[in-house]
Amino acid sequence: MLRFASIRLLRAMITILAVLTFAFVVLRMSGDPAQVMLGPDVPQESVDAFRKAWGLDQPLWIQYLAYIKAIFTGDFGVSMRDKASAMQLVIDRIPATLQLTIPALFLKVVIGIPAGVYAALHRQSAVDRGVILAAIFGFTIPSFVMGLLLVLIFSITLGLLPSGGQDTWQHGILPTLTMSIGGIGILARFSRSAMIEVMSQPYIRTASAKGMAWQDVVWRHALPNAAVPIVTIVGFMVGSLIAGAVVVESIFSWPGIGRLLVVSVTNRDLAVVQCILLMIAATMVVSNLIVDLLYGWLDPRLRAQSAH
Repeated sequence: MLRFASIRLLRAMITILAVLTFAFVVLRMSGDPAQVMLGPDVPQESVDAFRKAWGLDQPLWIQYLAYIKAIFTGDFGVSMRDKASAMQLVIDRIPATLQLTIPALFLKVVIGIPAGVYAALHRQSAVDRGVILAAIFGFTIPSFVMGLLLVLIFSITLGLLPSGGQDTWQHGILPTLTMSIGGIGILARFSRSAMIEVMSQPYIRTASAKGMAWQDVVWRHALPNAAVPIVTIVGFMVGSLIAGAVVVESIFSWPGIGRLLVVSVTNRDLAVVQCILLMIAATMVVSNLIVDLLYGWLDPRLRAQSAH
């Protein structure tokens, strides 16, 4: 198990370094921050002074080495726009993002998994067909379309909920639903497929033939074995929470990390964008690492394969 965990940890570190390098290169190829911050009519002397002050006049490889060195020493840079610590600006937005992502993840799990399991246990029934249709509707509609649709129905047509902002708890309902509906559909679909596959296995028929109660067959044999693919999807959802908030927070004017990322990309605020991308990458890598470790714990065969 230790060897299995060490290999996964090494892969996680390499992935984060690759993301940092990719973000660094792409951001500096996407445009000159000096032109965006200062405007097109500023004299060239001011542009040159700005670039020198922020180290943008150095060769790209020197900037990269300085960037990596600063990251490993805990220095994540200063915002060109706000002249404040880039990481602190990101940290200040975390509570607002968590107000959406945690309830959304909760809804995905407590609705999607039971719905998929129930549909699998009542296959070919009206409930099963309803779950399938609802799941397809949920995960095929893009989040920005879903958000606009919810605003059209509940804000404009019915006037029940606000369409944007963060003033009251009602403001969080529509963005939370927007973030959760697609995930509910995905989890319902995969949970149903996993349960159907498990329920067709010989050991399920053997347990039933021995006279074991149907509830015990489901809880003691079917669900634990169906958990492996479901854990994969949940782990991916946990890792993509911040990334998924980008579109939703922009639609609903929610002052979280996603909205900050959009503003920072527009302003070419390099340090802030790099911090957010680093946080997104770290979240996804850590969640995938946890899923890999859970795999190794749930299925010893994976540990044996890793050892070879």
